Order: sequence, then C-alpha cells, then structure tokens
Amino acid sequence: MAGPFDKQAAIYLDARPTYPKDWYSMLADCTSHHSLAWDVGTGNGQAAIGVAEHYEQVIGTDVSEEQLKHAIPHPKVRYVHTPLSNSDDELVTLIGGEGTVDLITVATAVHWFDLPRFYSVVTRLLRKPGGVLALWSYKNIQVNPAFDAAGVRWFQTTLPYWNSKVHHHVWDEYRTLPFPFESVGLGSEGNPLLLDIPKEVSFEGYLGFLRSWSAVATAKEQGVDLLPEGVVKELETAWGGAKLVRTVVYKAFMLAGKVKL
Repeated sequence: MAGPFDKQAAIYLDARPTYPKDWYSMLADCTSHHSLAWDVGTGNGQAAIGVAEHYEQVIGTDVSEEQLKHAIPHPKVRYVHTPLSNSDDELVTLIGGEGTVDLITVATAVHWFDLPRFYSVVTRLLRKPGGVLALWSYKNIQVNPAFDAAGVRWFQTTLPYWNSKVHHHVWDEYRTLPFPFESVGLGSEGNPLLLDIPKEVSFEGYLGFLRSWSAVATAKEQGVDLLPEGVVKELETAWGGAKLVRTVVYKAFMLAGKVKL
C-alpha cells in the first residue's frame, strides 16, 4: 500500500468511513478461537482496533511506514512495517507461525496485493479448522439524487488517473476477485455480501475523502488538479453548503471464508 498513499497518510485518517462495530462481531462469531488476528494493509489501523475488541492480540502490518506513523494506538494492537522484500517464510514467522491466526482482515486494500502470494501466506497462517479470512472495501457514497449526479460527473474526470488493473476489482464490488476459500456465509467468490456504512459527514469531510483518493494524488503528480476551486464550489452547492452535515451511505462489499480442507 505504499506509494499512492504515503503522501496522503495524514488526511487518510480523517477522510475514510469508520467500519461498523457489528462487522467485527459477526466475523468474531465465525472463528472458533479469539487469540490472534492479523490486519493486513492496516494503514491507520482503524480496522485493527475494531478487531481488537474481540481478539486477545492483533498484529497490524503495512508496507507503508508513513501510514503506520498515523496508526491509532491500542493496547492490544502491535503495528509492524512489512516491506515487500520480506519473504513468505519471514512473514509467517513474524505473524505467529503456521496455523496460529484466528482472523485475517484486509480493509480496502487487497486489490493492491499479489493475490497468489498473499493467499498462500494466508493458507499457512490460518488456524485449521476455525480460522477466517475477511476482505472488504467500498465503491461509492450515496447522499441524495441531486448530489449523487454531481458526484458522478466529477468521478468521470478521475478515470484516466486510476490504476485500472488494481481498481477494476473495486468497481465491480469484488465480484471478479479470485477468492478460493470456503464460504462462512458472509460473501463468496463471485457473490460478495453487500453492506452499507452510514456516517454523518460535513462537506469538508467529504472533500477530504475525495482528496485522499489515489487518483487525485496521481493526477496532481502529473500537474492536473481534479479539485480546482470551481469544481469544489459546484460540489459544495449541490451538497447544500459548506457547513451542512449530512447522513451519507458508503456502499460496501465483503468476502469471507475459511481454508478448504
């Protein structure tokens, strides 16, 4: 997760939605033990601290040292920098050894991963039986019909700056993401579980969300400002004013499964 997110790490913490607490409860109900969890691509750690409410120890890892500088402290969470140079054996040893992990979570990150390599490590680490891998992300935000139309028009301007090889899995809500694991009833390969994330957001918060996008950072590096003053003003007017706080819905999706025996 390094590169596109390093420069945005400070705003990433405030801009992204908070995953609902009941997600962690339903995942915890799927695992037979609650000793060790691994949050991969942990970023600022928001998923790691949610998982920590149900597990004795959580290890949050990321390839981005800059993201980890902004990670949220928690007594049961240990954050670890894992550069891409780490071997699979080193990762397995670092996390706890083969067959030791009860839950592995990846929040809005797995589409960046080398999936065959990651799934191989997951298979080695998960407790068998009883261990679960859960992946989730979200695609868009719904406000109201008028604002959503303005948001779609703006989104079209960002398309040339996305990494399509990575983000097509997000655009299709993980429906084409390979997921060779046995379903635990929370989404399966080709059939993700669709979820809503409600949140109260100010226009400034929404703007921070847009500015945290990798496409916006990529465009900026190429000398293109996707959020110039005129565009911001148009979005602000459609929102209803800079100070208005709205209840919005982030449209999310999840895949969860266990190792096939």
